[in-house]
Amino acid sequence: MQTVAILGAAGRNGDAVARAFLKAGWRVKGVARGAKVRTLAPGIEPVEADAYDRAALTSACAGADVIVHTLNPAYNDWSNTVLPLAENVLAAAEAAGATVMIPGNVYNYGYGIRPDTDENAPMSGDTEKARLRIAMEALYERAALEKGVRTIVIRAGDFFGGGRPETWLDLMILKDLKKDRFTWPGGWRTVHAFAYLPDLGETFARVAAKREELSPFTTLHFRGHAVTGDEFHAAAEKAVGRRLKRSTVPWTVMRIVGLFNPVLREVVKMSYLWRVPHSLANDRLEALIGPEPHTRLDLALTEAIADMKLDRPAAARKADTRSALAA
Repeated sequence: MQTVAILGAAGRNGDAVARAFLKAGWRVKGVARGAKVRTLAPGIEPVEADAYDRAALTSACAGADVIVHTLNPAYNDWSNTVLPLAENVLAAAEAAGATVMIPGNVYNYGYGIRPDTDENAPMSGDTEKARLRIAMEALYERAALEKGVRTIVIRAGDFFGGGRPETWLDLMILKDLKKDRFTWPGGWRTVHAFAYLPDLGETFARVAAKREELSPFTTLHFRGHAVTGDEFHAAAEKAVGRRLKRSTVPWTVMRIVGLFNPVLREVVKMSYLWRVPHSLANDRLEALIGPEPHTRLDLALTEAIADMKLDRPAAARKADTRSALAA
């Protein structure tokens, strides 16, 4: 039995990846900090460690064949956290002789990202977050070439799904689902890339099983769901079985509020991704593992809504329907 250490296993991505590796028959060590270590899924071995403590992290990852870095530092503090965390993960991987796997994002391509962006597309440091992600991946690439620490980056769009909060789905798009409202942050006909986390987690496990076939530093693209606002809205209505009123995000107001809210200010800086159509080409991924795991969007939304309890109970929805018909 092979062992995987999931860093940030209590987070939204880490939880999905940990469950996928467990289902695939791996021994899964879930590394988390403080009380979060007690929230891991059944079957995952809890390991409490602070990733900012290099010695503690190295000890937590001892014996791992694969280390999955899903640590998610505060969105408004990347400049102080992204590279130090990467260096600690590399130290732990080198000590264990493990392969590092990282969920990448589309920030690296900057304002020039387009539909069907592949792994060879030029990267652009148009934003601070893009520059940090580019620098982080360069750090892993150097370690792969100079120290033999194998690293695999699986790049994907915005996460949704699973039972952990703080995705665009619960924070924005369906936050008012109980009021029959659907909120879209971008243009209704603009294609946006999403990754349903259970599908992405399965992809990580399948790629890990074939890691020896890859070069020391490899980047793969996960296509996921590349859909417009119209398509996402239609899938959401199908998932809940009723009409949903449309609304949009007041980005101008959010930009003003962001002057006083550091996290919102960072969100606004990256809002160009809701105006620029984009998707990821997954040919290289499918050449390795076969067809990408893919749950139909309306079914993925049905599962996500249930997992996060975003909708009213069925009895309440039926009562509202009867009231509307009576009126």
